[in-house]
Amino acid sequence: MDSALLTRGAPRPRPGMRFLDGPELAPGRVHEFCGPARRTLALMLARETSGPILWIRPAWAPDSLNPEGMVALVDPARLIEATPKRAEDLLWCMEETLRSGMIALAVVELPEPPGLTPVRRLHLAAETGAAEGHGTPTGVLLIPGAGGAPGVESRWHLAPRHAEDVSLWRLERRRARTAPPRAWTVERRGRRFAARDGAGAPAV
Repeated sequence: MDSALLTRGAPRPRPGMRFLDGPELAPGRVHEFCGPARRTLALMLARETSGPILWIRPAWAPDSLNPEGMVALVDPARLIEATPKRAEDLLWCMEETLRSGMIALAVVELPEPPGLTPVRRLHLAAETGAAEGHGTPTGVLLIPGAGGAPGVESRWHLAPRHAEDVSLWRLERRRARTAPPRAWTVERRGRRFAARDGAGAPAV
């Protein structure tokens, strides 16, 4: 054969996952969503994907997603809920899901930020899943408060800023490997959600 099977060229970057008509996430990586409306942000991202969504949450958590409340964001029939009984199984479920490459989006609710080593394992699992050819799995960690998981591809904070007769949120990209901090105002327009600039500098 005259042509080489391998090349030393840099891998071609994957196009970003665009949501809310503007912000983008790097696919095939693990991101952190924090803030009081972090679950809403995860559902806003989920509506831009196709296929089933795995949502992992502790079995001991006092609350859960309400199908009637989420229907405006995403079809509840797409949701597969896993409720591990042990804390160590939360990240294990996420890792195995990303490694399989069978689900485009996996979300896990964590009581506190994980360490750097578990986050690195999740990135490697997502890379393995993408290499298997089934798709490009992306992971989202839902962390209370201001978050703080080390090693995540990006960190996003969403908080409600509702006004009379209009549903608004403030979205902040507080950290990203390839993009600077930035803030948006997210507005609900019927069944659509759109982000616009002009929200001011993000709080970091």
